[in-house]
Amino acid sequence: MANTDTLTIPVTLPREFIALLGAPAQATETAREYIILGLFQEARISGGKAAELLGLTREGFIALLARKGIPYFRLDPQESKAEINSIRTSNKS
Repeated sequence: MANTDTLTIPVTLPREFIALLGAPAQATETAREYIILGLFQEARISGGKAAELLGLTREGFIALLARKGIPYFRLDPQESKAEINSIRTSNKS
């Protein structure tokens, strides 16, 4: 990570949990990825910021989300309905 404004924090987890994440170096990166994705899902950081923190392009970040089953666009039900109607209207043209 090139950013010099970082902080390392110790995290204590059960051994079996670490084993699920892989070898220690891999576990660290996987945990970091999950934290960043969690912050994105909670709308605490933008997709652009998450991509930057993960060292990915926008397209790479969207691909990662697709692999993880995480939606990139977060619309409330009313926004979703409006978007679907807009698509249906444009397809009829």
